[in-house]
Amino acid sequence: MTDDVLLTVGASPSGPSLVLRPWGAEDAAALVGVWRDPVLRRWTSTVVENEADAARWVREQERGWASGERFGFAVLEGRAGPERTETVVGNVVLKGAAAGAPSAEVGYWTAAHARGRGVASRALEAVTLWAFDTFGGTGLQRLDLLHQVDNVASCRVARKAAYDFDRVLPASPPAFPLDGHLHTRYGPASRANTPA
Repeated sequence: MTDDVLLTVGASPSGPSLVLRPWGAEDAAALVGVWRDPVLRRWTSTVVENEADAARWVREQERGWASGERFGFAVLEGRAGPERTETVVGNVVLKGAAAGAPSAEVGYWTAAHARGRGVASRALEAVTLWAFDTFGGTGLQRLDLLHQVDNVASCRVARKAAYDFDRVLPASPPAFPLDGHLHTRYGPASRANTPA
């Protein structure tokens, strides 16, 4: 499935176009730099200290695609010019989307150098539409987005991507030391059955 999945997002007033594709070995070196960001480290449980850690993380993403349990997308920003390059600017993941499952979960992060330009919300929207298109026919009706209550930036991304606030979730230490927010987005087929 990974070879034919390529999502594109057009440019916006605040940022250039994006390409989303499964993570590959060629992305490992960029991950080391991205993970030096203390803000990213605060909100993720993954540790990437060097290229070996990054390569391991990429292999986990590849295994997720192979098993169908987790679909991690590298979010890339292209640069035009004589030496066309693509820069890793984020990650969006779909977890638990299996045939017959009515719900799944999404998550994301944005590299420090790309924050404030709508990368996360635009990439999340692309993966959301892909998820409902790919799994909606086999039962997917709802996507859940969870974040720690004090992660104000994630709350903004959720709202921009039309994930409605559902409720506060109680803390569950040590993995989730603080309360969290649950945001939900319903698929096109289930909107008619969603309470107003």
